[in-house]
This record gives sequence, structure tokens and C-alpha cells, in this order.
Amino acid sequence: MIVLDTHAWIWWVSRPGKLSPQARASIDHEEVVGLCPVSCWEIATKVVQGRIALDRDLRIWMKQALAVPRLDLLKLDPEISIRAAELGSEGFHGDPADRMIMATALFHRAGLVTKDRRIRSFPHISSIW
Repeated sequence: MIVLDTHAWIWWVSRPGKLSPQARASIDHEEVVGLCPVSCWEIATKVVQGRIALDRDLRIWMKQALAVPRLDLLKLDPEISIRAAELGSEGFHGDPADRMIMATALFHRAGLVTKDRRIRSFPHISSIW
């Protein structure tokens, strides 16, 4: 299994050409593509704020994007929440959504598909881009 960062999920379902060749190959290769539930919140927040625009109503986009074959909306386990909080003391001071997504990948011992350089430079995460 791999886990997708929020932007990787958007691109996978809406604009796959924006993914790097390695990211696309990793997604194509995996039987299960995991998604942290906080990505749903992150997209909804950015749409409401006008920071991103979707090609259809948010609720319709979300329902369709969650129905993509092989996509698994992962459970938000209490251990993931604790791990996300600990990332700050380990030197990653990114936003809470990034920490939750990273903690989800760490909890599942999965690679994280992300273009985010701050996440990719964090030594404890196995990133794919």
C-alpha cells in the first residue's frame, strides 16, 4: 500500500499528467492506494476558501473521487493522531494536515506520494515523487 498526499489524490483522479512518472508508476503498481481522511477536509476547506476550484460541485467531486477503484479511505486511528503530534518534536513543523497525512503513512508503513519538498526531505518518511 501507498498513501497519497492531498494534491496527489486530486491529480490522480482529475489531472494524472501532473503526477511524476515515478508517482504514476507507484500508484499503478499498488493494489491498495490509501487516503488519510484529513485530505477530504483539506480539499473542502480550500474549495470553500476559493484556493482551489473543482470542475463540479464539491460533494459530487468528493463522492466520485472516493469511489475510484483501489482507493481505500483509511481509518483515523488514535495512534495516528498521537504520531502526528509527535512529528513536531521530531523537527517537522508543517501544518496539521501534513502531519496527519505523514502519520498515516508512517502508521501503515507505507510510502507517501507527495510533491511537497518539506515532506520529502523529512528523514523518517518514505516518499515517492
